[in-house]
Amino acid sequence: MPKVQVNNSDTELEYDNQDNLLTVLEQAKFSVHYQCREGYCGACRCRLVSGDIKYLQEPLAFVRQGEFLPCCSIPISDITIELPD
Repeated sequence: MPKVQVNNSDTELEYDNQDNLLTVLEQAKFSVHYQCREGYCGACRCRLVSGDIKYLQEPLAFVRQGEFLPCCSIPISDITIELPD
């Protein structure tokens, strides 16, 4: 099971292969801004510090190098992410 480390947090989450990363973060009580939950708006944009993710569906929102959308992605390795303020 891939592990998700949230930067500046002591919390390490185990990804259970059932939900997208946004849902996993919400269940762990992290506050992540979102609107569409489907990759259209880009509001949930986070920085991928290390590791690899896979998109369940390719996002339509613009995503810069080093960023990803947790609403439509899953980890494929252990990852470290940085949530926006």
